[in-house]
Amino acid sequence: MKIYVDINAPINGDGSQERPFKAIQSAANIAMPGDEVLVAPGTYRENVDPKHAGTADQRIIYRSTEPLGAVITGAERVATWEALAGDVWQVRIPNSIFGNYNPYTTRVLGDWFDARIVAHTGEVYLNDKALYEVNSLDEVKSPVKNMKSWYPEDTLLTWFTEQDVEQNETVIYANFQGADPNEENVEINVRENCFYPQQEGIGYITLAGFGVTKAATQWAPPTAYQEGMIGPHWSKGWIVEDCDVSHSKCSGISLGKYLQPNNDNKWLKWKYKDGTQTERDAICQASYEGWDKEHVGSHIIRRNHIHDCGQTGIVGHLGGICSLIEDNDIHDINVRQNLAGAEIGGIKMHAAIDVTYRHNHIHHCTRGLWLDWQAQGTRVTQNLFDHNSLPNDFKVDQDNIDDVLSGLGEDIWIEVSFGPTLIDNNLFLSERSIRFATQGVAMVHNLIAGSFTATGRGTDNNSVNLPSNRFTPYHEIHGTKVMGFMTIQHGDNKFYNNIFVQQQLRPEMQKLAAMKKDEPDDWDDYNFEVGTKPFSDYPTFAEWDKQFDGYCGIYAPNSDHYYSHLPVWSAGNVYLNGAQATAKEENPFVDTADQVKLALEKRDDGLYLKTNLYDFVPEKTDGVISTATIPMAFEPEEKYENPDGTPITFDSDYFGNHRDGVKVTAGPFGSAVETEQKLF
Repeated sequence: MKIYVDINAPINGDGSQERPFKAIQSAANIAMPGDEVLVAPGTYRENVDPKHAGTADQRIIYRSTEPLGAVITGAERVATWEALAGDVWQVRIPNSIFGNYNPYTTRVLGDWFDARIVAHTGEVYLNDKALYEVNSLDEVKSPVKNMKSWYPEDTLLTWFTEQDVEQNETVIYANFQGADPNEENVEINVRENCFYPQQEGIGYITLAGFGVTKAATQWAPPTAYQEGMIGPHWSKGWIVEDCDVSHSKCSGISLGKYLQPNNDNKWLKWKYKDGTQTERDAICQASYEGWDKEHVGSHIIRRNHIHDCGQTGIVGHLGGICSLIEDNDIHDINVRQNLAGAEIGGIKMHAAIDVTYRHNHIHHCTRGLWLDWQAQGTRVTQNLFDHNSLPNDFKVDQDNIDDVLSGLGEDIWIEVSFGPTLIDNNLFLSERSIRFATQGVAMVHNLIAGSFTATGRGTDNNSVNLPSNRFTPYHEIHGTKVMGFMTIQHGDNKFYNNIFVQQQLRPEMQKLAAMKKDEPDDWDDYNFEVGTKPFSDYPTFAEWDKQFDGYCGIYAPNSDHYYSHLPVWSAGNVYLNGAQATAKEENPFVDTADQVKLALEKRDDGLYLKTNLYDFVPEKTDGVISTATIPMAFEPEEKYENPDGTPITFDSDYFGNHRDGVKVTAGPFGSAVETEQKLF
């Protein structure tokens, strides 16, 4: 059955084409498996709560009849502002509009959120640009640029809120820098979500072609109920495609954790157990309460434009297993720097078991992709990463270095996971490429123009005098059952047929590198030198294996061999512009004489790579890599293979073109001519 919705219909009808509903929720109340909800262009100011699930064979489809013509928003327009003084205006909002959830009394809070920041889930927008919340009316009247933001000039647009208890009103003061808010489009967040079932298990839903914007979402750590502006809420088989997703206070799309009432931000609330312990508790509890691939996950998030969200573009813990995230353009996530904590990135996912990230463009984010805990069976392939390490025009000195470091990101951070984590055929163009606080990673046929950081560190838990190793779980092969816990030994990484290019750092990044040289901390080594050199002290397999000669059982001589670094494999790689190989790589191709140039060029139809790279990269230098040639991930004893257990042969490149011949060229492109093709 087709159900019709049109906000501009003269009266609310029955959902027929002749008499459409005026609200999407009216259709969501009755849509059943196999139904399609067709939504006409217009602005739908509602929080759509789908009531019924589809099935694997009969999905329920919500479709905008005109691509991006139907916009679901959690905001309401406000045009009753009164001038207060200068550029400052005030408005009074009756609290009755908020129902049971007032975003202007609800603080952004949660585990791993920087609670020194006072922020509400509400937001004020001037012509689709979010203003910056401050802590007093004086700061609204006399705003000061916040240089942590990627857009400091915008931080002069400020707002502050307080409650008039006697009148039961929310009072908002805002500085619009000369704009008249009653003439411009000024909106405020009113609703917590935009398209999100309030009950668990509403699966097999498709959301296609909508604009979805401006929701008062809450911080979404892995130890809490994780909500988003859009989300399946602990169900299976959603598809979110061809949507424009923007301006969520915290997360745009959530593939996250369900509510565990006994363990919801427990670290923040109870304090006696550290967050990593409550996270282990959450994982084990979920495994007893139905967390498996038969009931949860297997979502598809594709061809969306996801931008301007405060915490993440996509977030998830447990609920995103076995999903496909592809062809999305994700940018401007957390770049306002009005929120801070340890759960931030273009995409931030825990337990991304058998998740594939394919052909996304993730750029201009505080951090690109953060794979935290249990990146087991995870594949990152054919993606473009760039501009994920501080804004273009940042400045650093001794006075602000702590602020700068708090926003220093990278293209990918992989944290406390045992793998197998497969990273192939990607372009990493930020000045910091991979943060290696992990083990069990295989990198194959990538172009890597940024450094490896945090090698051998970032896996302990901030104690001062006592050991605080983070025990993290590993799982059955291609499943969710917990098979064991272990600390991170580091190593067990494999580097095959990659191209490493040392870019010239921006002047301020050079200054930052000099300031932090030889000053590593527990979480970062601040390395800006490109290549596998940080793994020079790690053993080869032969060196590691020799430790186990002879008897190793009880009463054998004491040894560190069960806790020392695991081996690293490296072969077929190319190092240019001064990029450096690990000391133990045999026969790397190193060219220090020629100068390789890399630059992204934006044309009318998309992005292109402007480079002379293949003037210097040797052709057909090594054999084809496959599942059979990559040693399995050590701790879970799992191969680098497809989620269905079939092997992978890396004979296709960034564009999906076949690599011809029994010998292949390093890097993500099968041939030099491919550098002339559109990347995204």
